[in-house]
Amino acid sequence: MSRQAFHPRDASRDQRVHGIFGRHPSAVLLGMQLVAVLGYPFLQDSAVGRAFIGVVQIGVVTIAVWAVRRTPALNWSAAFLGVPAIVFTVLEAIWPHIDWIVLVSAGLHAPFYFYVSYALIRYLFHDDRVTTDELYATGAAFTVVAWGFAYLYAAVQVVFEGSFIGTTSAEDRSWFELLYLSFSVLTSVGLSDVVPVEPHARSLVMVEMVAGVLYVALVVSRLVGLVVRRTAPQPDQD
Repeated sequence: MSRQAFHPRDASRDQRVHGIFGRHPSAVLLGMQLVAVLGYPFLQDSAVGRAFIGVVQIGVVTIAVWAVRRTPALNWSAAFLGVPAIVFTVLEAIWPHIDWIVLVSAGLHAPFYFYVSYALIRYLFHDDRVTTDELYATGAAFTVVAWGFAYLYAAVQVVFEGSFIGTTSAEDRSWFELLYLSFSVLTSVGLSDVVPVEPHARSLVMVEMVAGVLYVALVVSRLVGLVVRRTAPQPDQD
């Protein structure tokens, strides 16, 4: 089935239907994720705090599903992955140390976040124009990939105990530490004090390194090229 061309009237219709999110849903998604990152250290030590973070994550997932709907990606695929992920977000917030809950939650969240990142990247590549929301989607897709790998690390840590070590203790790493590791690897800054020591964990870290390099090479360079082409003076036609 052929993909329909983007038309300004489609954007207007989306704005009317989804007016609560305004004209820049990708900015909302990116902002919610950054709020969750900044808020987690204040709330992670209490049951109420973990429940609140669970609610915030549900909001992030909901906005991510809405962002997927703006692309040609299948909406039912997002719902199939997102609805059970919302349930286990709450369960994991209440019982963060029960292995099977953590494992199932990670098994649901990781493919969902990777699916959302795929859909956002398709949204970025759907035409040859660079809109403001597409610039926000560049950052949102990047953070969504980091979230997906963090959940993969959480699953590996359950299956292969002792996959990651840190400078603070020999215990399993918290989910926030794994998210910190994921951002460090994806951005190639090398600032994390969490180290993969088990072969399966190291293999996933290497895959994320490649993903980070490819993201910059493919997505960011394409957007820069489109912006440069748009601002460059056009040659006079005879």
